[in-house]
Amino acid sequence: MITAAQLRAARALLGIDQKKLAALSDLSVPTIQRMEARTGLIRGNVDSLMKLVEALAAAGVELIGEGSISSSGGRGVRLRQSAPKAPRTVAMDGMEE
Repeated sequence: MITAAQLRAARALLGIDQKKLAALSDLSVPTIQRMEARTGLIRGNVDSLMKLVEALAAAGVELIGEGSISSSGGRGVRLRQSAPKAPRTVAMDGMEE
């Protein structure tokens, strides 16, 4: 449904803090904090999760599931399973660049 990382990224894209998200979703700040502190999928009360997802959608956030394609073509972020490492280069003086 939604991961903690997606929730943190959605909040960052909207430029809002946990207090504002709590108000938008009619949830408490501690509930938002617990959701964001998890790793992986957020688990909990279905009603709370629905309020959260609906508030994000109303604010313009489209949650993209793993392997899904964004339907609206707006801006967003997606985390690949394994990000490639940037190659390291060494200058002629032996110092890393």
